[in-house]
Amino acid sequence: MPTKQSTVDYILDQIVDLPAIEAKKMFGEYALYASGKVVGLICDDTLFIKITDAGKQFVGEDYKEGFAYPGAKVSMEIHGDLLENHEWLSELVAITEKNLPAPKPKKK
Repeated sequence: MPTKQSTVDYILDQIVDLPAIEAKKMFGEYALYASGKVVGLICDDTLFIKITDAGKQFVGEDYKEGFAYPGAKVSMEIHGDLLENHEWLSELVAITEKNLPAPKPKKK
């Protein structure tokens, strides 16, 4: 089941305070970008954030792993009260972005 646009809009509204946040549609689902880096995926109306050591430490007891789609790398699955906590979610996305490498330049 593809992700609804309303879910993507809600997630983007939750992290609107962060600079350079966008979601790009890919194969019926969405990639979540922060400052040009893919920090997560939105699949089946669920937010999956890439795992970093700093992100795991920040999440603590709320850490739950999941897969955005069959064959995907394991990610942090975020939903429920955590998705509704604007400040917590913004902080997690900011931490993840800071701890991911810069995207590789595209070849011409």
